Amino acid sequence: MQAPIETDALVIGAGPVGLFQAFQLGLQGIACHVVDALPHTGGQCIELYADKPIYDIPGIPVCTGRELIERLTQQLQPFPPTYHLNQQVSALQRLADGRLQLSTTQGTAFVARCVFIAAGVGAFVPKRLALEGLEAFEGQQVFHTLPPEFQLQGQHLLVTGDNDNALETAIQAAQQVSDRAASVTLMHRRDQFQARPELVQSLRQLCDQGGMRFVAAQPTACVSHDHRLTGLEVLTAQGETEVLRADVVVASLGLSPRLGPLAEWGLALERKQLPVQTDSFSTTESGIFAVGDINTYPGKKKLILCGFHEATLAAFAAAALLHPAQKTLLQYTTTSTLLHQRLGLL
Repeated sequence: MQAPIETDALVIGAGPVGLFQAFQLGLQGIACHVVDALPHTGGQCIELYADKPIYDIPGIPVCTGRELIERLTQQLQPFPPTYHLNQQVSALQRLADGRLQLSTTQGTAFVARCVFIAAGVGAFVPKRLALEGLEAFEGQQVFHTLPPEFQLQGQHLLVTGDNDNALETAIQAAQQVSDRAASVTLMHRRDQFQARPELVQSLRQLCDQGGMRFVAAQPTACVSHDHRLTGLEVLTAQGETEVLRADVVVASLGLSPRLGPLAEWGLALERKQLPVQTDSFSTTESGIFAVGDINTYPGKKKLILCGFHEATLAAFAAAALLHPAQKTLLQYTTTSTLLHQRLGLL
């Protein structure tokens, strides 16, 4: 086992509030690590409204979710955290010296003096195809996102879903020249999609040209031979049963938030949210803070700008906790030499 990573602060969640939390910690001179269950930063902003407009971010009349994450990432450049993506914090316990020990689903361990839970409405986990026996092939033949290094040469690819990722996966595979799949099939329950119009147009063109196939159907069972997945049995829109050949299945059905292991950490919960003190946004456990949609308090509003305010006060509270002998002074980025040094302006 690798030795745990020791850090002053660990941020759980790399959505907009988690990223701004890391920035505010940086202003306080506190370095941090960031963990997220998704394989990329952005949280709900990227998963739910990447290309939809947001109108209530202070000083920005309008931006998309994707643009907001890009701006927050740029703002965070003076204090680059270490990211641990595609892994979920699975356990948390208090050590004898008061520090917090955490571990993730990928086996990464941390010992932190402060923990900031910015998990939104919970960790986003992929929705699965509810077919008996399919789990046995996950990670080998069944994926939620096709790994970049995966070789499709000569294999039959079946993609399920109607979102951007589903169409992009199928289209890219159909257009591949050097690593060409034997066949590419996209399946969804109906011939309507939630993907971007240009992706839908590309899909239809490829189908017309014979580069790939679309099937309107719903899966009913998995088909295997000699402990290998060979296809999915489906019920077509015409009410007929058909077996779609598949060596590789990409189930791009979107993500759903789950509170997950957080519910087992012994923290006080109210309707799957963490009650906090509004002067520090600390939870019932010393050194554990909750910011963003995961917390609750009288008058709570689930808005990104409220999460930014919460992250700011949590960072000040953490600085006081980590450095009790130092007087916490309110300094301004417009005039503070210290903050200018931390921001790399001097």
